[in-house]
This record gives sequence, C-alpha cells and structure tokens, in this order.
Amino acid sequence: MIDSLITIAYLVAAALFIFGLKRLSSPRTARAGNRMAAVGMLVAVVAALFEEQILNPVELIAGLALGGAIGLLLARRTKMTSMPELVAAFNGFGGAASAFVAAAEVMRFAGGEEEIIPFTPILALTIALSVLIGAVTFSGSFVAFGKLNGKVKSMGFPGLRVISILVGLGVIGAAAIMVQQAEVFPVEIEMTTTALLALAGLALVLGIFLVLPIGGADMPVVVALLNSYSGLAAAATGFVLQNYALIVSGALVGASGLILTMIMCDAMNRSLLNVLLGGFGAEATKASAKSGDEEERPVRQTSPDDAAVLMSYAGSVIIVPGYGLAVAQAQHEVREMADLLQKEGVEVRYAIHPVAGRMPGHMNVLLAEANVSYDLLVEMDDINADFPSTDVVLVVGANDVVNPAARTDEDSPIYGMPILNVDEAENVIVLKRSMNTGYAGVQNELFFNPKTSMLFGDAKDSVSGIISELKELQTA
Repeated sequence: MIDSLITIAYLVAAALFIFGLKRLSSPRTARAGNRMAAVGMLVAVVAALFEEQILNPVELIAGLALGGAIGLLLARRTKMTSMPELVAAFNGFGGAASAFVAAAEVMRFAGGEEEIIPFTPILALTIALSVLIGAVTFSGSFVAFGKLNGKVKSMGFPGLRVISILVGLGVIGAAAIMVQQAEVFPVEIEMTTTALLALAGLALVLGIFLVLPIGGADMPVVVALLNSYSGLAAAATGFVLQNYALIVSGALVGASGLILTMIMCDAMNRSLLNVLLGGFGAEATKASAKSGDEEERPVRQTSPDDAAVLMSYAGSVIIVPGYGLAVAQAQHEVREMADLLQKEGVEVRYAIHPVAGRMPGHMNVLLAEANVSYDLLVEMDDINADFPSTDVVLVVGANDVVNPAARTDEDSPIYGMPILNVDEAENVIVLKRSMNTGYAGVQNELFFNPKTSMLFGDAKDSVSGIISELKELQTA
C-alpha cells in the first residue's frame, strides 16, 4: 500500500514539474507555474524520505520548516540587484547536493550493502558522472557568483587550456579507477575513496577553470548553462538512487536550461563554444574600450524637466530597462512615470532584450515586481521594427544592448550581437550615472548620437524628477 502511494506521489510530482515548467514560458503564468513546480518538489521530497525511511515524521516536518524558513528569509532579504548571484548560488548548492548524495552511495557499498543495489561498473560510472557534474557546477557557480557581484575578475593565463585538458584527463583516470573497483566486493575502501576524492577535487578545479576566463558580458549565458548542469547532476543522482522523480526533475531542468542557454547565445549571435572558449589564455581587460580622447567627445545633456516635456508631448514612448534600473531600484518610479504618460494618451511600452541584466529574464522579473502589465513588455524581435516610428526612447541603465557598435564596428567584442535599434527613434534619452562603459567594457556610440540626450545621475532620482514635472504639467 505504501509503495503504491509513493509511486503515485512521484507521478503527481512529475506532472506538476511538467505543467509548472510549461507555465513558466509566459510572464503572465510564470508565478503560478513556479508555485506548481514548488508543490511538486515538496511532494517528491516527502515521498523520497518516506521511501528511504531516512527520517521519522517529526524530523521530516522540522527539516521542511527549517529549510522553508531559510528560503523565505533569502527571498525576502535578497534585493533584485542580487538576484542573479542568488540564482548562481542556488545552482551551486544544487550541484553540491547531487555530488554529496552520489558520493554517499560509494560509502554505503563499501559497508557491504550489496544486496540493495549491486555495485556494477555502470553504477560506478553514473556515480562518477554525478560527482563530476555536481562539483563542476558548484565551483563554477561560485566563480560566476563572484563575477556577478564584481569581486572576481575575468582572467586567464598562458597554458590554461592545456592545464584544463590535463585536469580533465585526471578526472577520467579517477573515474576509470572507480569503475575498475566496482568489480570487487566488498569495495576496496581506501582505493575507491581516494579515487572519489581525487575526482571531486579535480572537478572543482575544472569548474573554476571553465568559468574564470569567461567575460562578464557572457554571464547570463553561463548562469543558464550552470542551471542545466545542476539538472544533469540531479538526474545522474536519480539513476544512482533509482529515484524516478529525481530523474524526471533533473532531466527537465537540464533540458530547459540548455534550451535557454541556446536562446541566450542566439540573442548574442554567438555559439556556445565561442562563449565557453573565447576567454581561454587571455586576461579579460578593457582594452577594447575607446581611448580617453574619444570618451571626451561632446554629448548633449538634458534635465528631468526637459525630458518630461518631451515625453508628455510624444505620441509614443518606449522604455528600455537595463541593469542600472535594478541597481537604482527605480522600477516603481518608472511604472508611475509610465502611468502618468498613459493618462495623457501617450503609448508606452517596454523593450526587453534577452540578455539585459545579469541573468535570463532579469528585466521581466524586475518590472513584474513593480506590477507593470505583461502586455506592455515586448521582446526585441517584436519591437525593433517600431523604433523608426517612435517619438521618444527612454533608456534606463541599459548599455551594451543598445550600442550601435554591435552593427558597425567589426573590431568591437560585441560586433554581431543583435541589439535594440533605439538609435532609429526620433529622440533618445539615456539615464546613466556617468559615461563609464558597460559590462562588455566598450564605449557606447549611442551616447554621441546627435539625437541622444544624456540625463546623468541616479536613475531613481532622475525618474522622480521627471514624475514631478509631469504632475505639474498635468495640473497646469
């Protein structure tokens, strides 16, 4: 009876995963899909713990309460600017959990429990894959974490590729020893443990070497790829434990993460191989940035009052959000400004670039937090044709994704990346703190366009100033 209930619970969990993932494909249904998938995970966790008889009901409830409290605390305290780092950390912890669970199976077999599941070479290889992928995900994710918060710089050194290959060969050798030891029972504890620890250690180093040389502008792709890795590690651990819910959930995360990675690569007009290997052997610098003389070219400046007047008399306004919007926490002010413009009959929409921000979907989540209608969020491919007929474009904290150099400068590192064609609009207002370069380290030619006006300062303060002037205009 209990076995049947556990099987049914796994089927319910798998169905919730699939339907939840489907609903995540649209901003309108994403929140409900996330809840659905979370319920599915809860069902799967409870079923797995009862199946393995790991905890009694009291311990189970206490563990769920503690974990839920930690998750709730993180969700409430984490700012939107830190959300990409939190996602990277979650990917890393997921990979580490998979690696630890798979590694624990080796210790169980070393204790002579062969009658549960035979320790075959296939199983040993599966454990090795789970530990490998999990460890790579863990170390790689925390390097990405450091890059996203600016504490780790992109770097490489001569011979990095060769060293990485040697580390990879070491991983293969350790896995081969584990497979060879699987033919002996009871398992030779010292040899197997040594091979397992060597594999885990080398995998941790490999994860660092894989992510360290990748440039900061490619972090959205890396975060999506590491998410896929965490799913693959979970699926491999599911095969080790013969847990179908873990296999299904891990496969779904792995596949969806890989699909998202490819979408992000397409948005940047680059191959995944180019992203992963582009930084090998060279230290990431801002050498591609324009010289100081070029940065001193004159730009046209504007004020919140002038920006408000220009937009209030416009027929259409497109707002382009970027990471600077998240830094300034100005999403609520931007929504209020858009509401005021709409009351005056101005058509307002938001142009969303796939790699704007520091993670996939960053801008969608940010604007959803401010209750911006999903109908106003328009993807790059759907809105680019509308810029020539747009009166005013307001760029709030975006940089590389609106840089015309991606179309014209073959020497630019972002050349060929699809961008939002904001320079084709009648007027462009750019909200920025300074003339500093974006995440890719290149100067933005849009700033020097005769149609562009720069509004320097904190984005939240600038938009608040625009709001104040709009209210005065409407009451005049």
